[in-house]
Amino acid sequence: MKTSKSAAPAVRRIAFSLLALLAIASKASAGVGVGAPPPPGAELILDGSREMLDAKWTYWEGPRFKSALPIKWQVVRDPVDPGYVVKSDDPAAAGGLYGAADIVTKKAYRDFRLHVEFLVMQEGGNSGVYLQNRYEIQVLDGDKTKHGMGAVINETESPYHAYNGVGKWNAYDIVFRAARFQGGRRIQPAMVTLYFNGVKVHVNQPINQVWGGPNSGIDGGNDSGKGITDTPGGLKLQAEGHDVRYRNIWIKELDLKEPNTDFAE
Repeated sequence: MKTSKSAAPAVRRIAFSLLALLAIASKASAGVGVGAPPPPGAELILDGSREMLDAKWTYWEGPRFKSALPIKWQVVRDPVDPGYVVKSDDPAAAGGLYGAADIVTKKAYRDFRLHVEFLVMQEGGNSGVYLQNRYEIQVLDGDKTKHGMGAVINETESPYHAYNGVGKWNAYDIVFRAARFQGGRRIQPAMVTLYFNGVKVHVNQPINQVWGGPNSGIDGGNDSGKGITDTPGGLKLQAEGHDVRYRNIWIKELDLKEPNTDFAE
């Protein structure tokens, strides 16, 4: 089949991104860490291409939403490896206005295994990975507190020792179990296990509420974030007017019958 001249650059970008992901994956020595490839049954949801960004993601239109489709996050060359990545600094979020231009998957999830790779370009760079568009795993350079890098925000200390630093790729590998309900009442909180750059840093950590108010995600405005509802949510990436890059994000849906998210490499 002949490719039109107008389509050729897009095809080349996709091919370049796929080749770059294969090259990165060849460096991974285990099922977690930078370069970990999707396992069988997982879906690649961000490969650095504009096509996948537009196909699988949209803006979260929360109370502070200020941007407009198409997504204003840029596709740029990977600053470290061959290929393309997605850059988080949407102009609408300048000044740290989280919720103004956050992007979320079009698909919603309950239980899942997730892999996210991110790179902070400058000191103090700030973003966040939101599970079910509720629970934030923090991305914040320079902060070692419960509000800092790798923390289940406000619920654990930051595992800052596992962070590779500014200008280097980092990876979160996560198994997440959604909150469980009976008769409309929450009987088990959400739970997460997290590897940070191949180091297991949180194990079966309960997540009690949504932090940050209504601008932070689903249920943030319900009973000060404690009013968790029994609804699935998408994976969300936060824009705070900072240059944080993302690539190689994949997810595998699970059905975890027991309250246990611990997993091996």
